[in-house]
Amino acid sequence: MKRGISRRELMKTSALAGAAIIAAPYIRGAHAAGKLSIGFWDHWVPGANKASTEVVQKWAEKEKVEVTIDYIPSQGDKNILTIAAEAQAGSGHDIFAFPSWWPQAYKEKLVPLDDVMEPLIKQNGAVNQTVQYLGKSDGKWLAVPATIGSQIKGPCSRMDLMKKHAGIDVQAMYPAGSAPKADAWNMDAYLKAAEACAKGGNPFGVGLGQTTDSTDTAGAFFQAFGAHLVDAKSNITVKSDAVRQALEYCVKVAKFYPADAPAWDDASNNKFLVSGKASMIMNPPSAWAVAKRDAPQVAEQCWTHGFPSGPKGRFAPFLPYFWGIWNFSKNVPAAKSLLTALSQKDAVESFVAASGGYDLPSFESFTTFKTWAEEGPPKGTLYHYPNPHNHQTLSMAAFPAPPKIAQQIYSQAIMTKMIVRHMQGEAMEKTLAWAESEVEGFMRT
Repeated sequence: MKRGISRRELMKTSALAGAAIIAAPYIRGAHAAGKLSIGFWDHWVPGANKASTEVVQKWAEKEKVEVTIDYIPSQGDKNILTIAAEAQAGSGHDIFAFPSWWPQAYKEKLVPLDDVMEPLIKQNGAVNQTVQYLGKSDGKWLAVPATIGSQIKGPCSRMDLMKKHAGIDVQAMYPAGSAPKADAWNMDAYLKAAEACAKGGNPFGVGLGQTTDSTDTAGAFFQAFGAHLVDAKSNITVKSDAVRQALEYCVKVAKFYPADAPAWDDASNNKFLVSGKASMIMNPPSAWAVAKRDAPQVAEQCWTHGFPSGPKGRFAPFLPYFWGIWNFSKNVPAAKSLLTALSQKDAVESFVAASGGYDLPSFESFTTFKTWAEEGPPKGTLYHYPNPHNHQTLSMAAFPAPPKIAQQIYSQAIMTKMIVRHMQGEAMEKTLAWAESEVEGFMRT
C-alpha cells in the first residue's frame, strides 16, 4: 500500500508546481490547454473586429485553447469603467485592451511582459518613445503595444482649399510613395495658411475644447517649442520661456480657428470636415472615411500629412493602445503566447487592412504596408499617415512629466485651457500662475 501524503507536503508540491507553470514558456500539448478570455476594444470600423477574431481563433485552434472574446466599446468610457471594475474585483478577463494612459494607472495589477516584448522588438524593430513612455515602468514592460486602436492625429488637409487660399500644394509637399519635401512647412507657414484660409471662408477646423482631440493638438504644438509644464524629474516648468513662446504662438493662430472652437468636442472637427467648411483638421483617417461615405466630393480632396515643425522639431500626437495581462489571470503562459501571435507581421497587416489604414502598429518595420499606399480616393492619401520616413517625432501631450502627473495634465486639458484663457484676454503671467497652481495640485495627489 502506498504511503499517504501529508498536508504540508501537498502544499509544498502545489506551490512548486504553480511556480513551474508561471516560469515555463507556453507549450502546446496534445490535450486542451485551458481557457483564455479577452477584452478587446470594439472597433468603430465595420468588419475590423472580424480580423482580430480570425487571428485569435487560428491561434486557439493551433494551441488547443478555449478562447472567449468580448468587444467592449469606448463610448461612454465603458472600456475604462470595465478596467476599473476588474482591477477592483481582482477577476475578469485574462487579456484586456488598455487605452494610452491606463497601463501606467494599473501597473501594480499587470504581469510584466519583458519576455514578450524583448523578442518582439528584436524581430519587428524598435518602438517609438511614446510607446516606451506609456508601456514601461521602472525598466519593465507593462503591456504590449496593440495595433488595433492606435492612431496618429495628424493634419488632414483639403488639397483644393489649401492651394486656393494659401498657395500650398500639400501633395507636392508630401508626395505619395516618397519622402516629404516639407522643410518650409513650419510654424510660420502654418500661421500664414491658417490666416489665409480663415479669410477665404474655410478655416482650419482645430478645436480648443477639453476633449482628447483638442488636447492632443495643443500638446504637439507645445512639444514643437520644447514647452513642458513638468519635466521628467517632476520639476514644475510652467513659467519657462519655452512655455511662454508656445502659448503666445497658439493664441496667435487660434484667432483664425472657428469662433466656437473652445466648445468643440471630438466629433466637431469630423463634422466640420464632412460639411465642406474646413481647409484642415487634425485627426486620424476616421473623418476622411466618413467623408468617403457621406461627402465623397470632400474625401477625394483630402490628404493626410505631417505636422508643421517648430524650434525644437516636428511632433505629432500618437495615441497607442496596449494589450495587458491582469496578474489575476489564470492562464498567463497562454496569454503571453497569444500576445506574441497578435504582434506577428501577417496578423498586424490584416488589422491595418481591416481598419482601412486607421490602425497603426508601433514597431518600426511595420510602417510600409500596402494599405496606406493604396487607400483612396485619392490614391495615396494615407501614405504619410504611419510616418514611414520617420519625418516627425510621435509624441504624447504632457510628456515628459511622470505619467501619473502627465495623465492629470492631459485629462484636465490644462494646455487648451491656458490657450483659451490667454486668448480671451487674461494676462500671460496670470495664465501661467493659474496653470502652475493646477499642476502643483496634481503633484500633491
